[in-house]
Amino acid sequence: MKDFTVQLTHRPGELSDVTNALSLKGVNIKSVAALSLGNQALMRFIPDDDDAARNALRDKNIRFDENEVISVLLENQAGELTGVASKLTEASVNLEAIYLVGVAGDLIELAIAADDIKKAKKVLADLIT
Repeated sequence: MKDFTVQLTHRPGELSDVTNALSLKGVNIKSVAALSLGNQALMRFIPDDDDAARNALRDKNIRFDENEVISVLLENQAGELTGVASKLTEASVNLEAIYLVGVAGDLIELAIAADDIKKAKKVLADLIT
Protein backbone atom coordinates (compact mmCIF):
# COMPACT_ATOMS: atom_id res chain seq x y z
CA MET A 1 0.00 0.00 0.00
CA LYS A 2 1.27 3.50 -0.87
CA ASP A 3 0.47 6.98 0.27
CA PHE A 4 0.85 10.06 -1.86
CA THR A 5 1.73 13.52 -0.57
CA VAL A 6 0.84 16.63 -2.56
CA GLN A 7 1.94 20.10 -1.47
CA LEU A 8 -0.56 22.77 -2.44
CA THR A 9 -1.05 26.50 -2.16
CA HIS A 10 -3.86 27.34 0.27
CA ARG A 11 -6.35 28.79 -2.21
CA PRO A 12 -9.70 27.75 -3.69
CA GLY A 13 -9.52 25.02 -6.32
CA GLU A 14 -6.22 23.41 -5.37
CA LEU A 15 -7.77 20.35 -3.73
CA SER A 16 -10.32 20.12 -6.51
CA ASP A 17 -7.55 19.99 -9.14
CA VAL A 18 -6.01 16.97 -7.43
CA THR A 19 -9.24 15.09 -6.77
CA ASN A 20 -10.49 15.80 -10.30
CA ALA A 21 -7.29 14.41 -11.81
CA LEU A 22 -7.72 11.26 -9.74
CA SER A 23 -11.41 10.84 -10.49
CA LEU A 24 -10.87 11.21 -14.25
CA LYS A 25 -8.63 8.11 -14.05
CA GLY A 26 -11.14 6.22 -11.88
CA VAL A 27 -9.03 6.42 -8.72
CA ASN A 28 -10.92 6.03 -5.47
CA ILE A 29 -9.39 7.54 -2.34
CA LYS A 30 -9.37 4.98 0.50
CA SER A 31 -8.18 7.47 3.12
CA VAL A 32 -7.22 11.14 3.08
CA ALA A 33 -5.84 13.84 5.34
CA ALA A 34 -5.33 17.48 4.45
CA LEU A 35 -4.42 20.61 6.35
CA SER A 36 -3.32 24.16 5.77
CA LEU A 37 -0.76 26.31 7.52
CA GLY A 38 -0.58 29.91 6.40
CA ASN A 39 -0.61 30.03 2.61
CA GLN A 40 0.49 26.40 2.20
CA ALA A 41 -1.54 23.20 2.30
CA LEU A 42 -0.70 19.51 2.37
CA MET A 43 -2.79 16.61 1.15
CA ARG A 44 -1.89 13.01 1.91
CA PHE A 45 -3.98 10.13 0.60
CA ILE A 46 -4.07 6.40 0.02
CA PRO A 47 -5.56 5.45 -3.35
CA ASP A 48 -7.19 2.18 -4.28
CA ASP A 49 -4.88 1.93 -7.33
CA ASP A 50 -1.30 3.19 -6.92
CA ASP A 51 -0.42 3.04 -10.62
CA ALA A 52 -3.54 4.88 -11.73
CA ALA A 53 -3.03 7.56 -9.06
CA ARG A 54 0.60 8.04 -10.09
CA ASN A 55 -0.38 8.35 -13.76
CA ALA A 56 -3.27 10.71 -13.00
CA LEU A 57 -1.03 13.10 -11.09
CA ARG A 58 1.74 12.94 -13.68
CA ASP A 59 -0.71 13.56 -16.54
CA LYS A 60 -1.81 16.81 -14.88
CA ASN A 61 1.75 17.80 -13.89
CA ILE A 62 0.89 17.63 -10.20
CA ARG A 63 4.04 17.10 -8.15
CA PHE A 64 3.87 14.44 -5.47
CA ASP A 65 5.87 12.19 -3.20
CA GLU A 66 5.03 8.53 -2.81
CA ASN A 67 5.85 6.23 0.10
CA GLU A 68 5.07 2.74 1.28
CA VAL A 69 2.76 2.48 4.29
CA ILE A 70 2.10 -0.47 6.56
CA SER A 71 -1.32 -1.57 7.67
CA VAL A 72 -1.88 -2.54 11.31
CA LEU A 73 -4.92 -3.92 13.08
CA LEU A 74 -5.69 -2.68 16.59
CA GLU A 75 -8.38 -3.09 19.21
CA ASN A 76 -10.66 -0.06 19.17
CA GLN A 77 -9.90 0.99 22.73
CA ALA A 78 -7.94 3.59 24.67
CA GLY A 79 -4.19 3.08 24.73
CA GLU A 80 -3.78 1.03 21.55
CA LEU A 81 -2.26 3.89 19.56
CA THR A 82 0.02 4.67 22.49
CA GLY A 83 1.39 1.13 22.23
CA VAL A 84 2.15 1.59 18.53
CA ALA A 85 3.73 5.01 19.08
CA SER A 86 5.84 3.66 21.96
CA LYS A 87 7.18 0.76 19.88
CA LEU A 88 8.14 3.15 17.09
CA THR A 89 9.74 5.56 19.57
CA GLU A 90 11.80 2.80 21.18
CA ALA A 91 13.08 1.83 17.72
CA SER A 92 13.86 5.50 16.86
CA VAL A 93 11.34 5.45 14.02
CA ASN A 94 9.76 8.80 13.22
CA LEU A 95 6.07 8.71 12.39
CA GLU A 96 5.12 10.72 9.29
CA ALA A 97 1.39 10.01 8.97
CA ILE A 98 -1.38 7.78 10.29
CA TYR A 99 -4.57 7.04 8.39
CA LEU A 100 -7.77 5.39 9.52
CA VAL A 101 -8.43 2.83 6.80
CA GLY A 102 -11.22 0.74 8.28
CA VAL A 103 -13.40 -0.06 11.25
CA ALA A 104 -14.97 -3.48 11.82
CA GLY A 105 -16.61 -4.26 15.10
CA ASP A 106 -14.09 -3.72 17.87
CA LEU A 107 -11.11 -3.47 15.50
CA ILE A 108 -9.61 -0.58 13.57
CA GLU A 109 -7.19 -0.72 10.68
CA LEU A 110 -4.57 2.01 10.50
CA ALA A 111 -2.07 2.72 7.74
CA ILE A 112 1.24 4.09 9.00
CA ALA A 113 3.85 6.09 7.11
CA ALA A 114 7.26 6.26 8.79
CA ASP A 115 10.74 7.52 7.99
CA ASP A 116 12.13 3.96 8.17
CA ILE A 117 9.44 1.61 6.90
CA LYS A 118 11.62 -1.51 7.19
CA LYS A 119 12.29 -0.88 10.85
CA ALA A 120 8.61 0.00 11.43
CA LYS A 121 7.58 -3.31 9.86
CA LYS A 122 9.95 -5.16 12.16
CA VAL A 123 8.80 -3.54 15.41
CA LEU A 124 5.09 -3.73 14.48
CA ALA A 125 5.23 -7.22 12.93
CA ASP A 126 2.71 -8.65 15.41
CA LEU A 127 0.11 -6.02 14.34
CA ILE A 128 0.59 -5.98 10.55
CA THR A 129 -2.39 -7.19 8.55
